[in-house]
Amino acid sequence: MAARTTTPEKRPGFFSQIRTLYTFTQKEYRWLPFLLVGVLLLGVALGVGLGFLLPPVAIWSVILWGITGLMLGVLASLMTMTRMSTLAMYKKIDGMPGAAGHVLSTSLGRRWQASEMPVGINPKTQEAVYRAIGRGGIVIVGEGARGRLTRLVNDERAKVQRVASGVPVTVLYLGHGSDEVPVGKLASTIKSLPKAIDRATMAAVIKRVESVSQSLSSLPIPKGIDPTKVRAPRPR
Repeated sequence: MAARTTTPEKRPGFFSQIRTLYTFTQKEYRWLPFLLVGVLLLGVALGVGLGFLLPPVAIWSVILWGITGLMLGVLASLMTMTRMSTLAMYKKIDGMPGAAGHVLSTSLGRRWQASEMPVGINPKTQEAVYRAIGRGGIVIVGEGARGRLTRLVNDERAKVQRVASGVPVTVLYLGHGSDEVPVGKLASTIKSLPKAIDRATMAAVIKRVESVSQSLSSLPIPKGIDPTKVRAPRPR
């Protein structure tokens, strides 16, 4: 009887990822091809211009500078497309239940700890509260109607203040109102908070808060976002 062999899953190649990234972004921004071509040509023009300005001015020098400009243009185009793909992702998930958790779990970096799962939720209306802990203190993010979020936010704030006395607690509401934060600016708003605690205190706060957090395994998760489908793939 022939032995079964397991074939390792083949990961998409670099150019395949670039194509997927481009397709995802171009669906939201139809003018993306013109922007990328413009960035590429700008890089070439910059390189050629330097070739004529910097001595010695010769054909070979202009060609070499033009090639350098082309490489810089390609790099700038990739960086531009990556940035635009992030904006496209924010545009796609804006207003969807679970958007806050998706951003907190993927866009804050290593200086913050957060989960895609809410720490408090209204099963009937899908209002949810999320939490992030970092050098800027504790951030509570409310997602949904402000009126129905009051109790959830107050309960979470009281809980973290009880076990992390003295640590600043910031409450943010996701939305487009005058005192709300759009989903596209949520990560940058949290990252811009001034440092209030050191790394040791941060680790202690995370441990204390997690020790008193109630398990949410029996609560329904807000439906509407599948991160594997919404998240813009990034070239590696």
